[in-house]
Amino acid sequence: MLVDFQHLADKAIDGEVLTREECRAVLTCPDEQVLELLAAAYRVRRTFCGRRVHLHMLINAKSGICPEDCHYCSQSSISRAAIERYPLVSLERLLEGARRAKEARCRRYCIVISGRGANNREIDFLVRAVRRIKEEVDIAICCSVGLISEEKARQLYEAGVEQLNHNLNTSERYYPSICTTHTYEDRWQTLQAARRAGLHLCSGAIFGQGESLEDIIDVALALRELEPQSIPVNFLLPIPGTPLENTRYLRPYDCLRILCLMRLTNPKQEIRVSAGREVHLRSLQPLALYVANSVFVSGYLTTPGQHYEETWQMIRDLGFEIEEHGPEALGEVEPAPVCGETPGSGER
Repeated sequence: MLVDFQHLADKAIDGEVLTREECRAVLTCPDEQVLELLAAAYRVRRTFCGRRVHLHMLINAKSGICPEDCHYCSQSSISRAAIERYPLVSLERLLEGARRAKEARCRRYCIVISGRGANNREIDFLVRAVRRIKEEVDIAICCSVGLISEEKARQLYEAGVEQLNHNLNTSERYYPSICTTHTYEDRWQTLQAARRAGLHLCSGAIFGQGESLEDIIDVALALRELEPQSIPVNFLLPIPGTPLENTRYLRPYDCLRILCLMRLTNPKQEIRVSAGREVHLRSLQPLALYVANSVFVSGYLTTPGQHYEETWQMIRDLGFEIEEHGPEALGEVEPAPVCGETPGSGER
């Protein structure tokens, strides 16, 4: 049966929540209707985000050496992946990365450290580093430091960090299938602690881990309840040496359907097409920006990605524009009412 996807776009724009049946219709959209679905999701994106695109660059500031058993991750305790493993990088290395992100016209610089959660020494180091970056480079900063307490989150906030990344990764039901050393509830509580400390939230998911359609719907609706400012949409790269190394790749149309669902269920958020976009979307990668309004450039934690100059060209070819500065980079306390900057208030 053909679905009126423009009706779903109307609902999203009017602030109505899609039903589970409507979410299923998006994820099972026939191939011949995918462009119609894309057009509907683009209307929502254009309504709240215009034709702007935010670029982000991350640095793997501490690699491997992690006690957690996240099955998707090449840095986990059970991974045999051939990756670099090293302790915290130097302050100069973090500054260099921030300057590189600024040169790439990135709106935000993301500092990521592996591990269950940053200890006091690591938090102290990040506080010093963030203050130096804020003094020398005009760029917003996001940190991803694992599980965190409100007290540690507040230290980061007071140092100048605007946003904390901590992904839900998948549904609560499926979470024990991808990690056993911490729980979905642990992740949710970390996000709430960060919000109470004043930080904006960056939280998304990884798709293609063997989850069901119902799991995809669950996490999309959970993110709507959470209301993070940014939602990174990752597509699993089955890295050799990890438990998910034999997981099949998603088809490009599968990725577009998932992105459309994320936009229709989270219409005002900054949706970032993230890890795996180059591999899973292949030649259809530019179409993702009709739904997402944000991308990572120049690689991920342990895998390469599209160079920022190629991303610039893709954005130009689409007739979109790069937005380099948001309110956080200009030092405003309250976010402006633009896509991805509406402060969330959802409590579980």
